[in-house]
Amino acid sequence: MDAAVSLIGKNVTAVQGDVSKLEVLDHLYETVRKVKGRVDIVFANAGVVDPISLADSTPEAYDKHFNLNARGVYFTVQKALPLLADNGSIILSGSAAWQMGIPNYGPYSATKAALVSFVRSWTAELAGRGIRANVISPGPTETPMIHVGSKKSEEGTSEYFRKMIPMGRLGTVDELAAAAVFLASDESSFITGIDLPVDGGTASK
Repeated sequence: MDAAVSLIGKNVTAVQGDVSKLEVLDHLYETVRKVKGRVDIVFANAGVVDPISLADSTPEAYDKHFNLNARGVYFTVQKALPLLADNGSIILSGSAAWQMGIPNYGPYSATKAALVSFVRSWTAELAGRGIRANVISPGPTETPMIHVGSKKSEEGTSEYFRKMIPMGRLGTVDELAAAAVFLASDESSFITGIDLPVDGGTASK
């Protein structure tokens, strides 16, 4: 967290916590209320992926994904609403995986499909306040999460995912950030309820 604050440089407040815990979200938004007073953009980006097959899956593994990736996102947005300015923007971090049927990614992919459903509902619910809600669905991207695959096989490694991408390379965090800035800005003022692929053509294969 300190490194992130240092990298951003100014006008930033770090609040550490687990977004699957509602009391942590309450603390987060109380801090926002005291420091800034309102929210203009919500970018719900926290997530986890822990590949596991259907045969080996456990309730704990299932709940780990849904509690953070779906429940945590849902209540992150819900608890932001009292502070969220009219004409604000909600952006969720999805994944190309929900369309692709990747082995051992069942719970993870299902949580990302849920996010697309969320924004379509919220688009209708929040239209009266001019609030837009969209999903960015990255393909395989060069982040620490891309290296969670098994050391015993190629499956789940960065090279495994690179072979899925028509552009022949992993995405970068800067490319994802540019998409997020676009959806947060007035440049996308007539865009809401969409799933925006930023995946080098992965989901279209």
